[in-house]
Amino acid sequence: MLVILSVAKNLGIVWNFEVEVDSVFGEGILKGLAETARNFLGSYVSKKRLTTVQYPEERLPQIEAYRNFPFLVYDGEDWQQGLRCVSCFICEKECPPKCIFIEKSTDKKPDAVGKLQFYPKVFNIDVSVCMSCQICVEVCPFDAIKMDTDYELSTTNRFSALLWDKHHLAKSNEHYHKIHPTEAAVVDAQLAAERAKVAAKAKAAAEAKPAAAPAAPPPVPAASEK
Repeated sequence: MLVILSVAKNLGIVWNFEVEVDSVFGEGILKGLAETARNFLGSYVSKKRLTTVQYPEERLPQIEAYRNFPFLVYDGEDWQQGLRCVSCFICEKECPPKCIFIEKSTDKKPDAVGKLQFYPKVFNIDVSVCMSCQICVEVCPFDAIKMDTDYELSTTNRFSALLWDKHHLAKSNEHYHKIHPTEAAVVDAQLAAERAKVAAKAKAAAEAKPAAAPAAPPPVPAASEK
């Protein structure tokens, strides 16, 4: 250490470094010991100093912004009918580690609000590759994929057990509200506004059809009997 300081001093690199070391030498160690002693002694009189949690019997509350792996949101009771995903492939294309695989359906089926949509015939995520970056969530235009908070995911099979299909990924909108209530409320408000706009447009179109229909021709009088 002295050799390094001597060489640095001769080179004119850090003249004040030696003075700074002399003034704070051992100060960090003393601060650390003081914090340890404060937590140890304070744990006998205050629960705030009990920093150890007896997991799994005790668990720390999760913050709302915590995220782990993605899941697919569905509305209603039927997860297959209520999936918001329409197989647009945006998340698959934007995923940095390329851990998302989607196969689009060839037909359409009604979603939770009755609108015909394509749906993912196959939707797989390899969570052994997923880096929890949340880019798939940010680019999804349908709010169909969100980040889950479950972290107890240990498994004895690191291959098939970590390749999640859409049945494993599908979770209800109620689950989304439970783990991210603030974000879910904002999304629901936006979706409700969009659905109301679509419903109003459909109603206006239905009302305009009878007015635009041509008038029926007058009935032809029956021929008089001879």
